[in-house]
Amino acid sequence: MASELRVDKIHNEGGDNDSGIDLSTNDQIVFKTANTTRLTMNATGQTTIVGEGGSVTTSVQQGLCKAWVDGTDAAVLSDSFNLSSGADNGTGDYTYTITNDMASVNYSVPTGGLYAALQGTFAQAVGSYRIKSFSRADSITGEDEVNFFAIFGDLA
Repeated sequence: MASELRVDKIHNEGGDNDSGIDLSTNDQIVFKTANTTRLTMNATGQTTIVGEGGSVTTSVQQGLCKAWVDGTDAAVLSDSFNLSSGADNGTGDYTYTITNDMASVNYSVPTGGLYAALQGTFAQAVGSYRIKSFSRADSITGEDEVNFFAIFGDLA
């Protein structure tokens, strides 16, 4: 038979009594140390945690990379996260399909290439990201290039 424990707060009785878990804060969980909130999780799962300096909080969801790829010069996923496939659209032209779509096309995508030839254009969609790499010599001629990027933004 399963046991059930019903409490509003769990705190450190053996020490300075200012650390613990507060469950009485209306649909959120608050973790405290030294009587200071260090992490809060609300009913929707949004989680904030104290940043490195200790004076500001960071949203865990907002600060995470939502997708990334290490793609070959033929758009093969050497390694990736939240991407289901890559397509080679022609010389230096690749499209990657996002598994769990972004909420909008307004997301950030730092990109790069093995030989820094990825100075080209791109097209963002909620379910895909397209990148084109060009010759380092003339910036007009497409060039196959090992490529990589990371996506930061809101998931749908």
